[in-house]
Amino acid sequence: MKVLLLKDPKDKDSGPDPYIKELGLYGFEATLIPVLSFEFVSLESLFEKLSHPECYGGLVFTSPRALEAIKLCLKENSKNEAWSESLKQRWNTKPAYVVGKATASLVEEIGLIPQGEKSGNAEKLAEYICSREKPNSSALLFPCGALKREVLPTVLRGKGIPLESLTVYQTTQHTDLQESLSSYFSQQGFPASIVFFSPSGVKFCLQHIQKLSGDLINRIKVSSL
Repeated sequence: MKVLLLKDPKDKDSGPDPYIKELGLYGFEATLIPVLSFEFVSLESLFEKLSHPECYGGLVFTSPRALEAIKLCLKENSKNEAWSESLKQRWNTKPAYVVGKATASLVEEIGLIPQGEKSGNAEKLAEYICSREKPNSSALLFPCGALKREVLPTVLRGKGIPLESLTVYQTTQHTDLQESLSSYFSQQGFPASIVFFSPSGVKFCLQHIQKLSGDLINRIKVSSL
């Protein structure tokens, strides 16, 4: 039975994608098609803020892309040197709050110590932050995407905990998406199930899938995570 997963493949360095591996154990033939691309923005502003840890009470990360933005900043020798020699140590005197183990591992890669990775989602992370931060303290710096959910900012604002958001990436449609979908349906046929992993995935894919499936769309089980 064929399953179409509309998501980016897992980083090659971290082994096979867990969804493909798990589905394969139950006899499913799963295929991944990347749906999203990310455009990084405001990197100079990001590093300017990172250069002044004294202005903030800590960092908040809810997406691996925010860490990718920081890594792009650090590709410049002068910025990487400043980070390694002093900024990293200064930020490590403050908390770096994260959602999930994947984001936590990227925080560790830039030399910081993550906190709250077991929270699992933005709402629980907000509760964790509220249990540790005092109202009206220094703002937490929150590098994020243009389509960020408002759960975490709303909860923190309600508790009087300042949060300074900075958009560092924008979500766009993967350039090969329509071609990849057309190729899948022409070569593999119709999947028994399609799984969406984000609202943006639905937005970018659904109309094209409906066009490719025609009257058979009602025979395909659609799920979302």
